[in-house]
Amino acid sequence: MSETTNKRTLIGRVVSDKMDKTVTVLVERRVKHPMYDKIIVRSQKYHAHNEGNEAKAGDLVEIQEGRPISKTKAWSVTKLLEKAVAI
Repeated sequence: MSETTNKRTLIGRVVSDKMDKTVTVLVERRVKHPMYDKIIVRSQKYHAHNEGNEAKAGDLVEIQEGRPISKTKAWSVTKLLEKAVAI
């Protein structure tokens, strides 16, 4: 009975890394308005487990859905796609 289930993955930007082993990731998606046919941006924030604190604010990361780790955290950082540019 070993069924493989595909876990959801999302790509977003880290907006906060103030917590220990946790980052807040902002995921934006573009949808078409049903009445006006204009493209609008919808966004959602997720708390993701960041083992080792490797992801910092401004980084582009891939997160994967998993079992609940805490009250608000059920996602984990799987890849660090792009480091933030320091100004």
